[in-house]
Amino acid sequence: MRKGLLPIEEIARKLGIADAYFEPIGHYGAKLKLELLEDAGFPRRGKLILVTATTPTASGEGKTVTSIGLTQGLERIGKKAVITSREPSLGPIFGMKGGAAGGGRAQIEPSQKINLHFHGDFHAVTTAHNLLAALIDAHLYHGNELGLDPERISWPRTLDMNDRALRHIAVSVGGKKEGAGRHTGFVIAAASEVMAILALAKSREDLRRRLEAIVVGVSRSGKRVSARDLGATGAMLALLNDALLPNLVQTSEGTPALVHAGPFGNIAHGTSSVISHEMGLRLADYVVNEAGFAADLGAEKYVDIVMRASGIAPAVAVLVTSVQSLRLQGQGDLERGFANLGKHVEILRRLGLPIVAAINHFPKDTTGELERIAGYCGELGVASARSEAFAKGGLGAVELAEKVVETIAKNPSVTPRPIYALEEGLTEKIEKVAREVYGASGVSYSEEAERKLRQFGEWGCAGLPICVAKTQYSISDNPKLFGAPRDWMLHVSDAALSAGAGFVVVLAGNIMLMPGLPKVSRAAQIDVSSAGEILGV
Repeated sequence: MRKGLLPIEEIARKLGIADAYFEPIGHYGAKLKLELLEDAGFPRRGKLILVTATTPTASGEGKTVTSIGLTQGLERIGKKAVITSREPSLGPIFGMKGGAAGGGRAQIEPSQKINLHFHGDFHAVTTAHNLLAALIDAHLYHGNELGLDPERISWPRTLDMNDRALRHIAVSVGGKKEGAGRHTGFVIAAASEVMAILALAKSREDLRRRLEAIVVGVSRSGKRVSARDLGATGAMLALLNDALLPNLVQTSEGTPALVHAGPFGNIAHGTSSVISHEMGLRLADYVVNEAGFAADLGAEKYVDIVMRASGIAPAVAVLVTSVQSLRLQGQGDLERGFANLGKHVEILRRLGLPIVAAINHFPKDTTGELERIAGYCGELGVASARSEAFAKGGLGAVELAEKVVETIAKNPSVTPRPIYALEEGLTEKIEKVAREVYGASGVSYSEEAERKLRQFGEWGCAGLPICVAKTQYSISDNPKLFGAPRDWMLHVSDAALSAGAGFVVVLAGNIMLMPGLPKVSRAAQIDVSSAGEILGV
């Protein structure tokens, strides 16, 4: 744990939070109470800064580090700022990517706790999710009064760990009751619909409504069966009661941070909770909010899904890019990779957002390479600043902070433009995202996807937004297509209804909802010292 952390009471005082509105958990963390949102003394007053990126490499482009550094940089120039960040999943921590609380001089602390069990929110999500799964199988065992078709049960189980052996399993093996031996599987906790619901819920009442709406399967008569039908809602709500409260912590420079919820950036919308956004905008002048993956995923989903749920419009988009990202997209050629940067600028402009490019400085980058990216941004008419937050903390992001504040001041009335209207049909929405965001020439559908999309329409769900689950390593659905590909078709292989979260998931390409561990995982590097200090996270 980093030395010099401030007591959580001091972080709360920075934001003007009264003792009645937070509950300390240890010396450096707290839960914020929902009653804060009902206090007229905390009106919504801040500006939301949406941090997104160009197409990432497997190791990421430092979007989290840049977000943390920007928040610290804003505080260094005299602004009241807070970062709203997702809670890390244990899967990447023990897999390939490592921790997700930043790095160097731009971390959210206490980083080891945040990266591991933190305040138990992920455990609450997995328990609530698996309770519903257990109730389904208990219902089948005790007579199946709802007439659930065991072959059409869509609710999996969940675990917050990469474990490929659990992707496909059989349950009740050897049993004689209905549903014995049926096939199901696990998804990683970040891909659980309960996680997406937790992130989108605006209140306890809204959380209850969303949990009730979860569709777990279909009856033999073709009727959808919900969590409400199984009598699961109250118990699930009880398990999530504390998890609904945002977590207050701090950055490595003592800047306030709200870390809450962790929905996947593919199967879900990939950003922290709506409640944390609401609280941030009432407590600070600037709220730095990181979206999942690149602009084709996180930024689009924020505008089309999250903004519609919360009513919170971004004031500016910060587009994080790097030499390594653009060089990869150019297949080794930096200049050739500029097409990817240009495409993400185009996406953000289509969404109606002013842009500041953050050029993240890695140790091996040359001055010439960094200056060439800045020059290209200038050619596009995009303000840019170099980010050195990893090495220098907030000091390395002061120029970026100044550019962001200046851009917001120049654009006081931003009105983001969703890609589609909710009144449009599901396939029309998919077509628009494919063509206007990804640059596809069209969309093809599997028979299964067509059947499910048609059924969702018959169930009255055609008015929901769509959440396209595709690779993050290309703007297309093929991770081997680099840059800004043209003349390609988006292949929709399947669809799923997340009725509680309030969107239809559209699966394109090969998406893993339960990743596997690599041959040499990061788990081998993690240990605990004799003094109890966690090492290697």
